[in-house]
Amino acid sequence: MKSAYENDAFRPKGPRHSGLQNAADIFYDVRVKLLLHTCCAPCSVMCIESLRAEGIDPVLFWYNPNIHPYTEYKNRRDTLIAYAAALNLELVTRDEYGLRAFIAGLYAPGIEAENPAVRCAYCYRLRLEAAARTAAERGFDAFSTTLLASPYQKHELICETAETADRQNGIRFLYRDFRPSYREGQRKAREAGLYTQKYCGCVFSEEERYLK
Repeated sequence: MKSAYENDAFRPKGPRHSGLQNAADIFYDVRVKLLLHTCCAPCSVMCIESLRAEGIDPVLFWYNPNIHPYTEYKNRRDTLIAYAAALNLELVTRDEYGLRAFIAGLYAPGIEAENPAVRCAYCYRLRLEAAARTAAERGFDAFSTTLLASPYQKHELICETAETADRQNGIRFLYRDFRPSYREGQRKAREAGLYTQKYCGCVFSEEERYLK
């Protein structure tokens, strides 16, 4: 099976992960049934807007067991539920608050849990594998993720992880570089009164945020 990058209907024109291009500026002559893994409502704002500009109405997918503590998890989940309803978008929820399982997975034999890059790789893999598997099981054409919106995330690693999930599950990864519209999305999220988090998600990122 061809990867998403080898299929012109799913591949961005120009350099593979070029931050110079805004997906909203490029029209793709394809109507994709897309499952969009969604990390939070604020990051989804411009992802949804730009995809809709292409004629793609995504189905949102909530699966984020990396978000801790529970009050933070609940705030982000409930905000997304309300936002999806306001936009009349379908939302698939896999509602698993995964603190214990997340920590246990990180500290499994052979994983260097004290290395931030290793933690991020584990976190991306956990969520993107679930997104790809869910998309394949439910008959979607492709999956993508709002993690591609943030300039603070490890963009290349997200793409590599998604491509692996693509191959393993027989479902295409639809790549878009949403980073150029990140600031606009955050502004619109604040204007809409959406809950906006102060750190990435896991207890380690919370610690790093508040120890600074």
